[in-house]
Amino acid sequence: MFQASLTVDRDFAIAPLDRRVFGVFVEHMGRCVYTGIYEPGHPSADEQGFRQDVIELTRELGATIVRYPGGNFMSGYNWEDGVGPKDQRPTRLDLAWFSTETNQVGTNEFVDWCRKVGISPMYGVNLGTRGPDEARHYIEYCNHPGGTTLSQQRQAHGYAQPHDVKLWCLGNEMDGPWQICRKTAEEYGRIALETGKLMKMVDPTIELAACGSSAHDMPTYGHWEETVLEHCFEVADYISLHTYFSKYNNHAAMARASTEAADYRSTGEYLAQVETTGQFIEEIVAVADAVAARKHSAKRIHLSFDEWNVWYRARHGEHLRPTGWPVAPRLLEEVYTMEDALLVGGVLTTLINHADRVKIACMAQLVNVIGPIMTEPGGAAWRQTIFHPFAQAAKWGRGTVLKPVLRSPGYAHATLGELPYLVASVVDDAETGTTALFVLNRHLSEPMDLQVALRGLGADRLLVESLTLHHANLEAINTASAPANVAPQSLDGVQLDGEALRATLPPASWNVIVTRSAGRAASSAPPITA
Repeated sequence: MFQASLTVDRDFAIAPLDRRVFGVFVEHMGRCVYTGIYEPGHPSADEQGFRQDVIELTRELGATIVRYPGGNFMSGYNWEDGVGPKDQRPTRLDLAWFSTETNQVGTNEFVDWCRKVGISPMYGVNLGTRGPDEARHYIEYCNHPGGTTLSQQRQAHGYAQPHDVKLWCLGNEMDGPWQICRKTAEEYGRIALETGKLMKMVDPTIELAACGSSAHDMPTYGHWEETVLEHCFEVADYISLHTYFSKYNNHAAMARASTEAADYRSTGEYLAQVETTGQFIEEIVAVADAVAARKHSAKRIHLSFDEWNVWYRARHGEHLRPTGWPVAPRLLEEVYTMEDALLVGGVLTTLINHADRVKIACMAQLVNVIGPIMTEPGGAAWRQTIFHPFAQAAKWGRGTVLKPVLRSPGYAHATLGELPYLVASVVDDAETGTTALFVLNRHLSEPMDLQVALRGLGADRLLVESLTLHHANLEAINTASAPANVAPQSLDGVQLDGEALRATLPPASWNVIVTRSAGRAASSAPPITA
């Protein structure tokens, strides 16, 4: 056993946590929509064909927003195809995923699904094959109250009230060579500006996310963000970040899906992507603020980390490109391990600890396609391992993020130096006196003796919840027949002594400890922002 400490002070805060960081993503891809959220004839399907077992799991996951309809799919999508009577909707080839799209779920049905779940939609406009004119028509259809041809069309489709979608993506990954009608940074920056102008003319209350780099290692990384924001700074509210975590050492290994041990990162190297995610965030913040400085603007562009997850096993061959243009093929159906859950938990702490600039984040995707939820057509739905850290963070991540001061031994990393075994974030809800600790122990063989100082957070603390996600086998998975093989267990032995807390955390575990000060009243003075 080794010792580590975590200290927070109520008066040293990072920022209030925007609950939209607990977002997810639904794309018309593989089985995310069809046999994922939507499967008429399934035993659990409601009158609209939505699987209620998936609705219940999505509620349990705690997702707050959902990005739709893509993704790469969006760059070839005609929104008009997905509205109106279903028997009159066209069937199209989806060039992004070499599939056939039936358009049985579209704009209005997805709003209905969101309302059933209790989640807010984040829609996107096609800036690949289309542009500003279609985008302004789309937002008019969705958000204008009435009295115009498009708003009356929505009403004729059965939706008298506007959908009032407040968050929109200006295209998707337009820097990527895989993207339908990719663009240079200059081209995209100009079209994003003009599209955003028109959309905000139709509805000035919306917020817009411009495309950032598709990945941290794109050849135009940094320059892309700078150029794009030079153009669309005035209309953009967010710049997007996308990243997918891999255990392969390089792209060549990923491309050939090698199983040779030499092609894989060690678990320690794999979990170091927690740190590189933080670097990614801070670099994009620096670029955005540099653009603001050149424009002599006090405006701050915030970050929308609207695609992130582990993805490397199902990233080749038939996982990406089916044959024969099928409907809802099995694409990107990554099966997640305990090790993956550790990384997801660590990334969540990083997103939380950057609450001052990361205001939106979307785990990609929700169901079947690199998702925390899996289903079988006509059969069961179950939680993948990565479901659990997300659900606990979404449940308890409410309030203000406090600045964590960590002391921990660590392990050597070839490029990042020594990395602490302890990774943590702390969120305090002053209204309820509840303080949530999200803690990752990256030591693979030793438990952690963690001592926590909760300064200024009240001495009369009660333990509300203490859970650990741990499995002796880092390759353990959940399946339809063993859906709870990896699941949170009670973390016993947590000791409270005034504003001090002590707990023993299992090796290779992600942990949640929630306490409450029954007597602490919310302070009238805001905490000092670090």
